Amino acid sequence: MPERHHLTGLEAVAGRRSVRQFLADPVSLETVRELLDLAARSPSGTNVQPWNVHVVVGAARERVTSEVLQDVQAGLGSDEYPYAPRPWREPFVGRRCRFGFDLYAKYGIERDNMAGRAAAILRNYSFFGAPVGLFFTMDRDHLYGAWLDMGMFMQTVMIVARSFGLETCPQELWCHYVPAIRRAISIPEEQILVCGMALGYEDVSAECNTLVTTREPAERFATFHLE
Repeated sequence: MPERHHLTGLEAVAGRRSVRQFLADPVSLETVRELLDLAARSPSGTNVQPWNVHVVVGAARERVTSEVLQDVQAGLGSDEYPYAPRPWREPFVGRRCRFGFDLYAKYGIERDNMAGRAAAILRNYSFFGAPVGLFFTMDRDHLYGAWLDMGMFMQTVMIVARSFGLETCPQELWCHYVPAIRRAISIPEEQILVCGMALGYEDVSAECNTLVTTREPAERFATFHLE
C-alpha cells in the first residue's frame, strides 16, 4: 500500500503549487494507480467520466521527450486547440507578466536574457525532471461540459497527489507538439490532448520551487446577490 501523508483538505489545497524541479526518485506504478483511482471520484456531468490518462515512465517518458524536442528544434509546433484569447487584455496581461518576471527571477535569468528564457521553457519537455508524465485526453466529439469535467478531474489529481507526498505541474505546452507525442506513444486520433502534467517528488532545494504566486481575494471576483 503506498504511503499516505496526512493533510487536511485545507492544507492540500492551500499548499498546492506548480513545482518546476523534481527529484529523480521513482514513483511506483502502484502509487500512480491508487492516485488515479481516488481522483476518479471527481464529479462529471451525469457521471460520463470523459477523461483518459496516458501515463509515461521510463523509456516511454524518454521517447516522448526526445520526439518533442526534435520537433521543437525543427520549428514544427502547432496548436491542438485554441487555448487563450488573442491578443491578451488586462487584467490578464498584467498577471501573466508578473508571473513571468517572478519565475525567471527565481531561475536567476535576467529579463533580457532571451536564450536563458528559451532554455527554461524547454525544461517543460523533460517534465522538469519528474519521473512520471501524465497526458490527459478525451474524445474529440465532447463539448464544453466535458472540458469542465476534465478540469475538475485534473484538479483532483493534483490535490490527491499531495496526500502521497507528491507534487505536480500542469503543462499545456505539450499541446503544441501533439504529432511528436503520438509518434512516441499510442494515443488514438479520436482523442484530443487536453494537457500534460509532471508528477514526482519535489526538489525542495530548488529556488524555483519557492515561488508562491498571488491570488486575487474573493472580494475582487465574487459578487454576492443578497436581494
